Order: sequence, then structure tokens, then C-alpha cells
Amino acid sequence: MIGNDWDAPGFRLHPLEPNTGPFPERPFLQVWAKHRRTRGDELLIASTELGLIPCVLHDDTLFLAGDDDVTDYHSPLGADLVALVAEIAAAVPPGTRFDLHSLPGRAATGLSDALLDNGFAPHGTEHALAAVLDVPPSFDEYLAGLSKKERHETRRKRRRFEAALGAPKVTRHHGPAAVAMFADMHRHSSGDKGAFMTDDMEAFFAALHDDAAAVIDVLSAGDGTPAAAAFAFEDESSYYLYNSAYEPRFADSSPGVVLLTELVAAAIESGKQRFDFLKGNESYKFRLGASPRPLCRLTGAFDR
Repeated sequence: MIGNDWDAPGFRLHPLEPNTGPFPERPFLQVWAKHRRTRGDELLIASTELGLIPCVLHDDTLFLAGDDDVTDYHSPLGADLVALVAEIAAAVPPGTRFDLHSLPGRAATGLSDALLDNGFAPHGTEHALAAVLDVPPSFDEYLAGLSKKERHETRRKRRRFEAALGAPKVTRHHGPAAVAMFADMHRHSSGDKGAFMTDDMEAFFAALHDDAAAVIDVLSAGDGTPAAAAFAFEDESSYYLYNSAYEPRFADSSPGVVLLTELVAAAIESGKQRFDFLKGNESYKFRLGASPRPLCRLTGAFDR
């Protein structure tokens, strides 16, 4: 069945690809559709009793719901992908192109096989990397797993933060004031990062916090002044770092690195198995112990 019903029972199913955070789930996608979907784009939710794939038809191209700028992972929910792809192909005009991005592992393989089984020829490319840290049992073991240089830098930057600002402390903040604080901190960043946090983007982040269980973790100086903040998601096994920012006036005290290592320490303490830096191949993620998680893009056309 093809429709635009957010109450489709398939939304109760688990993602085909595990450890994909909130991105394939209904709460995130509903917020995305309200705040980010281009006016005029057609929402197509393909569903059966066993699976679900949410898509968007933009002009003559079909995308998975959730644009590349704000959606780190895509995955079908459940199984039955051959039937779901057949439904989608029957619902779009002949010749419609598809561009399915940010697909890890099983999601990419499953969709590629389903397209092939329906007579279509997807072209697969690795188009991005996520960065995922397997969380060790203790913080000492985490530090021991870093390079000697990075271990030294991590300790040095924490000492510098403590000397300038006092002992770091991370606390969770809630509500509109927390979102406003994070957005303001983000806007004071230099370059593209600062320009990213428009009023519309702040409204999107606020809705993620209100309706999709996003959390805001704040690193404070010894006197309680916010120095850096993380906007994230978490589940029982993983912490997903969606975005972060720091107060520029504290830049010399390395609040960004201190925030990240404090968050890793908190993930260890809470028994998480993964700390996911999400999409982007920034070098600091790998210096801090993450490993690459390749993401695939499938392109082609429904040409029969």
C-alpha cells in the first residue's frame, strides 16, 4: 500500500539496519516533514504488514524521506523489501529516477537486491562516512586505545580547561531555554557552522527536542557558565552526537574536545556500547578513537 499515513503499522517495526538512531523512525521523520520537506513534494509511504519505506517524490526523482543535510542514516523498517519496491515503482511515473543516500550495510544491500529483483539496475557508490566509537568498559581503557600523541593532547586540553575555567561538568538541560542556549552558541561559531543555525533551523532543532526525544548536554565551567553543548539522541546501547557548539570566548580552553571526552566518559558510565559521531569524515572523530562506517548511495531509474 502507498499512502501518506503516519499511523501506518510498519512504523512499529525495527530498522533493517541496526544502530541507525532516530533517523528511520516516525518521530524524526514527522518533524523533518513538517519543517524541512519542500513544498509540493509528495510524501509516499510504502507499507506492508512486514515492512515500510518512507519516500519523497521531488520533481522527477524519488528520495528516501529525510534530506542529506540533516539525516545521517536511512534504513527501511522491517523486511519485505521486494514488495515495497514494487509498490513504489508502480506509484511513480515511468522513468522516475531514484537517489537513495546515507545507506549503511544491510540497508544498502537490501534495497539494492530488492531493486534488482524488480528489474531495475541501481548504481551503488560510497558517498559518505559515519564515525563510530566502540565504547570500552572504562575510561582508562578508552585513553589507552588512543594514539600516544592524542592521549597526551586529550589530557593536556583537560588540564588547560581546568586551569582556566575550573573542573568541567556535563549536565542535561531541557526545554525552550536549553534549545535557545544551544542555538545561540551555534550562531557564534565561525564560517558555515555559524550560518547553519537560521531561525528555521532553530525551530527544527526545537521540534526534535520536543517531539523526537533529542537531548541537550551542556559542559559547564567551574562557576556553572555554559562553555559547550551537544545536541544528541540516545537509546539503550548508543549515544548519537547530532551537533555541537562551544562559546568562542572560551576557545583557548579547548571546550570542544573536553565536551567530547566528557560525553564519552558518560557513555561508558551509563553502559553504552557505541558513541556515534554520525555522518562526516572530520579528522577529530578518528583521532578520538572512532572507526569509519561507510554509507552508500543507490541511483538509477524506474525505467520499465
